[in-house]
Amino acid sequence: MANTTSGTVTFDKTFSVDEVIEEAYERIGIQDLTGFQLKSARRSLNIMFQEWGNRGLQYWEVAETNIDLIEGQAEYTFYRASGDGTSSVTVAPADVYGVADVLEATYRTGRTATSQSDTALTKINRSTYSSIANKLTKGTPTQYFVQRLIDKTTVTFYPTPDSTAASKDAHIYYVKRIQDVDDYTDANDVPYRFVPCMVSGLAFYLSQKNKPELTQQTKLLYEDELNRALVEDGSSTSTYITPQSYYPNV
Repeated sequence: MANTTSGTVTFDKTFSVDEVIEEAYERIGIQDLTGFQLKSARRSLNIMFQEWGNRGLQYWEVAETNIDLIEGQAEYTFYRASGDGTSSVTVAPADVYGVADVLEATYRTGRTATSQSDTALTKINRSTYSSIANKLTKGTPTQYFVQRLIDKTTVTFYPTPDSTAASKDAHIYYVKRIQDVDDYTDANDVPYRFVPCMVSGLAFYLSQKNKPELTQQTKLLYEDELNRALVEDGSSTSTYITPQSYYPNV
């Protein structure tokens, strides 16, 4: 009788934090873990996830939401954690937090499938926004400026929404932070493509504290697996190459 397959593809979600830690320690030759070693590994895993934020865009952490525009209010704030905000007036929206950056924004009119219409907004830098003479000029927003601060991320629109714009939305695509590792029984906030480099990366971090002689070896493996995962994580699109015409002596 032929063997059957499992019929499941959930290993990345059933592979809990304690199993990630156990696998990483085994790769550097350490078993029978103590409570301190578990705590140390969890801390290293959280640090590594934060370091991944410097590696480029994690596509699985891209999400979208609408900001309800308010007349006369230019700045809208996303706090680092839920409940950090003290005023619901400046929060946009309150159930979205941990926003690392805003990638794209549109001015959206209509909130139904038949009436919705989006107009792209231009993302500007601090220097450009600073040079605007009257930042409180009211009108239909055409630009937005993002500040990435320690405890929050703010989005400032220009012109400041007027009474007409106040009934409309700003639709944004934003980058979320990778969720923290809290309980050892938690699933990991990473897709299956990043499970191999997550384990090899944690082994590299742990080797620095426990087996320095393995650090260089584990680093090479980690960087190789992470690079493959980042390449695979890209968004595939069609590419068209058009040759340039050249007419000599004309």
